[in-house]
Amino acid sequence: MARPVAATDGQRKMLAALLDNIGYEIMPFPSARTKVVADVPVSIPLTITATGGKGLEPTLDTAVFLSGKGYSVAPHIPARLVRDAQELNTLVRRLEAAEIDRIFIIAGDAEEAAGEFLDAPSLLRELKNQGHHFTDVGIGGYPEGHGSFSNQVMRQALRDKAPLATRILTQICFDAAAVLEWGADIRQDGVDLPVYVGMPGPVSRQRLIRVSAGLGLGQSANFLKKQQNMVRRFFSPSGYKPTQLIRGLLQGLPGSDANIRGFHIFTFNDLASTEAWRRELLAQARG
Repeated sequence: MARPVAATDGQRKMLAALLDNIGYEIMPFPSARTKVVADVPVSIPLTITATGGKGLEPTLDTAVFLSGKGYSVAPHIPARLVRDAQELNTLVRRLEAAEIDRIFIIAGDAEEAAGEFLDAPSLLRELKNQGHHFTDVGIGGYPEGHGSFSNQVMRQALRDKAPLATRILTQICFDAAAVLEWGADIRQDGVDLPVYVGMPGPVSRQRLIRVSAGLGLGQSANFLKKQQNMVRRFFSPSGYKPTQLIRGLLQGLPGSDANIRGFHIFTFNDLASTEAWRRELLAQARG
C-alpha cells in the first residue's frame, strides 16, 4: 500500500482545507466541454487557458458555455492578446453578460503584442480604470523563477500586480521547499494575497504528447519548451502524480509564513483521472 499523503491528524485537517480550495485548469479544445460536464462536479472552480496561436475566442466561448452549465469559471486573459482599451471593455461586458465574475490576467507568451498592453500590470491598471464587476482577479506567480526574467524583476512585477488582484495562482512547481520559501519571501515584500499552488494532476506522458500536438506546431514547441522540466518526470510508465509535492507542503506549512490556501491543478484535460485522484485525497483527509 502506498504511503498516505497526510500522516497525522493535523496534516489530514490541513489537506482537507487545501482540497476545499482546489481548482482545475483546462484547455479549450473541442472535447473539453463534454469532459468537464461528464467528469467534474460543478463545485470545482475552473480556469480556461488561452494560447497565442488560437486567440481568445475559444477561451471565451468555453468559459461562457461552462458558466451556463453552472460552473464557476475564470478565463485566462493574456495581456499581449488584447489590442486596446476598447477591446478589453467589450470582453469584460461579454463576461458580465454571462455572469462570469472571475478572471485570470497574465502577460502571455505571444512574441508580438497585439496592441497597447505589453504586460499584465498594464492591463490590470486599465481594467481598474474602466471599472469592472469581477470579484476574483487572479494573477500568476513563479516560485521557481522565470526563464526570461530575473527573480528581482519577477518580484517587482508581483508587487505591481498585487494591489489590483485578489489571489495568486502559481506556475507548475515540483519543489515544496521552493514554494514555501517563495511564499514567505513575497509576504516580506508586502504581498499578502492567498496563494494557490500550481501542480500537474495525475498525467501520463502520452497525454502530454497529445495535448502538445493539439496546440499546433508553433504552440506545441513553445509548450514543450516551457514544460521541459515536467517532461523529464514522465519517463516512468505510471506517469506523474504530485504526491511528493503535497506531502512536502503539508510537512512544511506549519513552520512557514507562506499564505498558501489551496491547489491549482493543471489537468491537461485528463479530467476523469484528475477527479478520481482528488477523491482519493479527500478520502485520506477524512481518515
